[in-house]
Amino acid sequence: MKNFNGQVLFLDRSDINTDEIIPARYLTENSRDALRPYLLEDISLEGFNFKTDITGKSVIVTRANFGCGSSREHAPWALEVNGIHLVIAESFARIFRQNMFNCGLMAIELSREVLNGIFKDYAGTPTHVTAQIEDRKLIFQNQEKTDIVPFSIAHFDVELVRAGGWVNYADAHY
Repeated sequence: MKNFNGQVLFLDRSDINTDEIIPARYLTENSRDALRPYLLEDISLEGFNFKTDITGKSVIVTRANFGCGSSREHAPWALEVNGIHLVIAESFARIFRQNMFNCGLMAIELSREVLNGIFKDYAGTPTHVTAQIEDRKLIFQNQEKTDIVPFSIAHFDVELVRAGGWVNYADAHY
């Protein structure tokens, strides 16, 4: 199972689409690793620099409708090769969310109110998240504060995460 803990990259915007996650011009690459340098290259977000802000981060906290746009596995692949295994948002585009779990990654939905509090209390500070999958809890921590946030996740999605994705799950069960 992948590591779902780590430093947070806050992206305070809704409707981040798959072309912003990994621009379409790189979809001709023939390996996941080739996608690594282009993650979030085209995102429009004040103060964000994709060349420096992603390094060392393994969790994204963002707003609603993350992963909208074209349905492509390349977007979760680009996250994964950059060590980002957990995205926390108010909502996800349906196909993107399923692609995350199919790759053994996690897409966790929290309410707008909870996310507003997380952004208020943690954005702009070095923040670490620990995901306790079995207990369905996220622990947010910076130098000043710690919060435990419960989350919901379907049993089958947990099984996909434990297996490392759909292919591994299918190999073990069919």
